[in-house]
Amino acid sequence: MTAPTGRRERKKAATRQKIADTALRLFQERGYEAVGIRDVAAEADVAVTTLFAHFPSKEALVFDQDQDFERRLTQAVTDRAPGEPLIPALRREVRALVRHCTGDDAAPLWRMIDASPALLDYEKAMRLRHAESLAAAIAADLGLPPATTACRTVARFVIDAYSLAREAADPETALDEIFRMIEAAWAVARPSGDPTGTAGP
Repeated sequence: MTAPTGRRERKKAATRQKIADTALRLFQERGYEAVGIRDVAAEADVAVTTLFAHFPSKEALVFDQDQDFERRLTQAVTDRAPGEPLIPALRREVRALVRHCTGDDAAPLWRMIDASPALLDYEKAMRLRHAESLAAAIAADLGLPPATTACRTVARFVIDAYSLAREAADPETALDEIFRMIEAAWAVARPSGDPTGTAGP
């Protein structure tokens, strides 16, 4: 997460992290379904209204890095070096995200998510939102309308690449295989506004 600069922002970020950490601990100790919003607020020593000021729903407590992941994906497009091809830049960021989410300490979290229909539904909606944000960033970078089909399609592929690699026995190999297909698809479908092609260094 981007480090907040002002004292007030740092305090808000610390409160948010405290709530998220508390929620995750309670969920893992007692089970997701057995813990309510009031339980989390009481354990974190904050008001329920404070909790909702940081997290709009119980499901959001589990995906506390949602906004940071979305920002990182869009910045992989907008902040890449001039002339750097789009697909390798996205592959590099997705690889970093997959590594973050496949460590040993992440396994209990994903088991909890996989066991909860509510969390699985939330994750699906989150991935669709990330794909739309990424598509908009790609389209804006190329000077195209946000709804450009090629941009939306490659964005969906990239988000699915993250999910498929995270679930694979060998995430790195899976990611390389998936992105070869994404590069091939983009080479065929990319709009004329993309002058960089797909070839990486």
